[in-house]
Amino acid sequence: MSTEILVNIGQQETRVALIEGGATQEVHVQRASRHGLTGNIYKGVVQRVLPGMQAAFVEVGLERTAFLHAADMVPSTGGNGHGPEPHPPITQLVHEGQHVLVQVVKDPIGSKGARLTKLLSVPSRYLVLLPHERNVGVSARIESESERMRLKGILEAAQKELAPSFGVIARTAAENAEAEALADDLRFLLRLWASISELALTAKPGTMVHGDLPLAMRILRDLMGTDVERIRIDNAAEFQRVQQFAQVFVPHAAPKIELYQGAAPIFDLYGAEDDISRALDRRVELKSGGHIFIDQTEAMTTIDVNTGAYTGHRNLEETVLKTNLEAAQAIARQLRLRNLGGIIILDFIDMKSDDHRAQVLRALERALAGDHARTQAYPFSPLGLVEMTRKRTRDSLGHILCEPCPTCEGRGTVKTVETVCHEIAREVQRAARQFEAKGFLVLAAPDVIQRLIGEESLGLAELEASLNRPIRLQAESAYGQESFDVVPL
Repeated sequence: MSTEILVNIGQQETRVALIEGGATQEVHVQRASRHGLTGNIYKGVVQRVLPGMQAAFVEVGLERTAFLHAADMVPSTGGNGHGPEPHPPITQLVHEGQHVLVQVVKDPIGSKGARLTKLLSVPSRYLVLLPHERNVGVSARIESESERMRLKGILEAAQKELAPSFGVIARTAAENAEAEALADDLRFLLRLWASISELALTAKPGTMVHGDLPLAMRILRDLMGTDVERIRIDNAAEFQRVQQFAQVFVPHAAPKIELYQGAAPIFDLYGAEDDISRALDRRVELKSGGHIFIDQTEAMTTIDVNTGAYTGHRNLEETVLKTNLEAAQAIARQLRLRNLGGIIILDFIDMKSDDHRAQVLRALERALAGDHARTQAYPFSPLGLVEMTRKRTRDSLGHILCEPCPTCEGRGTVKTVETVCHEIAREVQRAARQFEAKGFLVLAAPDVIQRLIGEESLGLAELEASLNRPIRLQAESAYGQESFDVVPL
């Protein structure tokens, strides 16, 4: 299956689309307004040392001085199992005016400055390089003991050959990765660290030495392990920067990078722009005529499969199986495209046959195999549901591109006009008990006022009679359907 990466550079936004088999599979978006500091490395100056707090405040060029604790200065030795590991006094670790190379581990929040560490780490797709440690480790999220042993053996051999003075950790994404891919990753990290070290020697205090890679370069680093045929970039300056980066850090990728100069916008290729637009819809159409509904909540994502207009040609069981098999492919793609993570519940159309259920589950697992995020699908539950998980790697596409509706406040529904009319009647009664007013003015949306004048006019007249005060109505086009005001006159 052919794979291509499209990079669209805007004034304040960079977008990347991963195309496989002529269809958009993943979309990455980075905006200047939402770029965090975590992971950035700075050359700082110690401003104050606080022995009582075992901490220091460090000036790194941000709005507020950042916080550095003694626990984030000395590598852990594992302790003795009898409580927290003691740390040397802060006065033995740093002094005021000292230049320090530090990394942000927590962004500034409210009035608090950033949290820093001197225990630097530099991540890549599969590995994390620890310049000031010597340990070899494997992410605890890789549960298979045999896989953990395999990875540790590969990394120990690679460390001995390539980086004897560095520590290395295998990330969750390293699970099942080939030894050569891990070695390539380690070589990349060593070249990157050499560049960081060189910059740190000449950098002025209070300046950033290394920031997280821009999206175009980060994608090049993280996705070039796939069988990518070419990378097209629609901006000449960014094309030059990515080319230079590739030649130094990912040499085998450099010949695949092209400057896109077509007349049409780059995301019009393969319908990527349309795919993004459709990925924000709740409903996804299937080619057979069926459809799926995707609902993302705080706790989980639920996906419901329906046959829709598809009726099949033989019998109901065949129709259900075919729709569910097609839905399994579509679901796997939508999870990647929308970058949905966490707990996901799939409600396929009910199937009586255990063989049909097994076919659908196998089809889902095959479709998920190409996902770069870690996934785990479980067998059908007694209720006929498939429970699965997908590792959260970044915000979902919907969270990046959308915000809660100001009218329904994210509920997805609004109160009916009739419901609002009844609320207005109750609010008028409440106001009549509170205020000695001559009458009341009701301001509401045009549809609500229209109903009060029409279907609800008898009830409104009875309310005026019971209060012995007039009620005036005024339509306000700027009001949402649920909004209204009752003003004493």
